[in-house]
This record gives sequence, structure tokens and C-alpha cells, in this order.
Amino acid sequence: MDKLILGRYVPGNSLIHRLDPRSKLLAMILYIIIVFWANNLVTNLLMIAFTLVVVLLSKIKLSFFLRGVRPMIGIILFTTLFQMFFTHGGETYFQFGFLKITSYGFSQAILIFMRFVLIIFFSTLLTLTTTPLSLADAVESLLKPFVRFKVPAHEIGLMLSLSLRFVPTLMDDTTRIMKAQRARGVDFGEGSLIQKVKSIIPILIPLFASSFKRADALALAMEARGYQGGDGRTKYRILQWTVKDSVTILLVIILGILLFFLKES
Repeated sequence: MDKLILGRYVPGNSLIHRLDPRSKLLAMILYIIIVFWANNLVTNLLMIAFTLVVVLLSKIKLSFFLRGVRPMIGIILFTTLFQMFFTHGGETYFQFGFLKITSYGFSQAILIFMRFVLIIFFSTLLTLTTTPLSLADAVESLLKPFVRFKVPAHEIGLMLSLSLRFVPTLMDDTTRIMKAQRARGVDFGEGSLIQKVKSIIPILIPLFASSFKRADALALAMEARGYQGGDGRTKYRILQWTVKDSVTILLVIILGILLFFLKES
């Protein structure tokens, strides 16, 4: 849990750090859309190359990324295996009862695995190079045109900022509670699947209690400081869209066009 880097910010002065948070957020949204067009070897290699170049430009070590993504590998593998065993078509490689591995299921499992890893890499890069406050400002700015349709742009940005801010805190709390439970003799790795699930309950109850307590303390602190939403508030951080941001969006669009024409129909 303590190695999970999603939601953490790493200070830096790289090209990716200096981009406008709105361009990085838009680039991530476009990236998530076009990653589903990568359905063969060539398109996946293009996505991998593009992602690695962006990671290198951020000047964050690749090993740091790999250590941070490692806690999510279990969820990714579970989804991949589910896709492989229950998607049928093509030549049959293995069959045991209702479980069957076919050529189509195997290829689809690889595609799902690559999409998960690429999306996690890119979204993690966004949070590593963008402060939660800047990301909240970007969301609020992008949603501002929808205010006339009663969309609470400021509140959505605030919720996103608080959520990203407290992801590392929740992970730290989970690690602390697990260590405390282990010190009292709880073993999270032994027994059947049902026993392992039951052993999670001593973690969830104090974690929910501490989360509600922290949320209540945060609400009281905001009220004590006179927080009343976004009406009439000025901005200390002024977002500035530059040529680099336009070039970033253009590169992602070009990548999407290439994938669209190279993907298998």
C-alpha cells in the first residue's frame, strides 16, 4: 500500500510539469479514448512508445513508475484472466470443463492488459506532475461553460482535489491499521478465500471511522475559515495556456488519427 503512487505529486521542473493542467487533463481524456483503438501489434507499439517518451520527458524514473503500478497488478491480472477464460473464438488452446482458452480470448486478454497498464501509467503521470489544486482549477475551468446549465463546476473541482489529496492518506492509514492488526496476531495471508475476506473487516471498520472523522474535521476547518463556495472568489493561481499546450493536444490528436487508420476493423 505504501508504494502506491497514484494521487501523489512529485515536485519538478520538467516540460510535463510546466504544462497547463487543462492541457494535461484534456490530453489524458483523449488518450483514454484512443487507447481503445490500439487493437494490434503496430498500434500498441505506437502507444507504448508515446507513453515512454512522455514518461522520459517528465524526468521521473521508470523504476519509480513500475514500483507504483505493482500494487495494481493483481487487479489487472484478475481482469485479464477473466477475459481470457470467458471470451471464446478461434483456435482452442486449452479446455477444462467450462474454462476454455482460445486464440481470440488470449489476444483479447493481452489487449486488455496493455490498455489497463497504459491508462494507469498515463493517469499516474498526470497526478505525479500536477498538484491537486492545479488539477481542481483545471476541472473547474473546463466545466465553467456548463455553469449556465446548472453544473456545479467549482464543487466538482473541489471534490476532485480533495479526493486526490486524500488517496495517499488513506493508503497510509490502511498500512498503519494493517501493521497494528498484525501486531495483535492477525494474519492476512493464511486460510481459505472466505477467511482472507473476513480478515479484511478489521481493516475496513477503523478505516471508515478514521475517514469520517477526517472528513468532519475538514468540514469544520473550512467553515471556520469562512468557505462559502466559488461565488465571488478570486484566483491566486492564474492558468495560462501556451503554445506548448496546443502542441501537446495536437500531438495526441495526431496519435489518435494514426491509430484510427492503423487499427484492425
